[in-house]
Amino acid sequence: MDEDLRAERLLGAYAMGIFPMADDDGAIHWFAPDPRAVMDLETFKVSRSLRAVIRRDVFEVTINRAFVDVILACADRSEGTWISQDIREAYTALHRLGFAHSIEIWEKNRLVGGLYGVAIGAAFFGESMFHRVSDASKVAMVGLVERMRDRRYTLLDVQFVTDHLARLGAVEIPRCDYERRLREAVGLPRAFDDAHGPVSIPEPGFQRE
Repeated sequence: MDEDLRAERLLGAYAMGIFPMADDDGAIHWFAPDPRAVMDLETFKVSRSLRAVIRRDVFEVTINRAFVDVILACADRSEGTWISQDIREAYTALHRLGFAHSIEIWEKNRLVGGLYGVAIGAAFFGESMFHRVSDASKVAMVGLVERMRDRRYTLLDVQFVTDHLARLGAVEIPRCDYERRLREAVGLPRAFDDAHGPVSIPEPGFQRE
């Protein structure tokens, strides 16, 4: 695994609003977008049609049941992916440490959608999502927002606005506003799941070069 992706460096980077992506050759690059895309947990949009899908109760939503399967599915894209093998190994290691989490969507015991990301304090950094049937990734986002509200999280970082995320309510905010909200969020003790409890960032963290 790339030394730049060791847990301490990754978590320190996230706490500063910086995240990695791999290019086609597997080289790691670090990003800190300005403006930054976030999802407002209070105004998160669930359309009438999506509510109807959820009410039909055809999907089962789970948390951290199949992290490796989710990240592999997110990386399986015909147009190419930034989720290299090194990225997959690094985030799987974060999952074992209690920092990376997945939301899984099942239909008749088949994994049909999901997402994964990193949780530090009261911030969740969404990394990627996938779907194999219509609306599965949207239901995964609803499951994530419900979990964050239930656990009193305050910041859902989605990095960049896409049409898909915009329809759910993602907005862009200036970097200075994002960093203020990030500082407040990472200092709050929160637990995304009951298995790990609140987790702290190990030292040494990420240093700007």
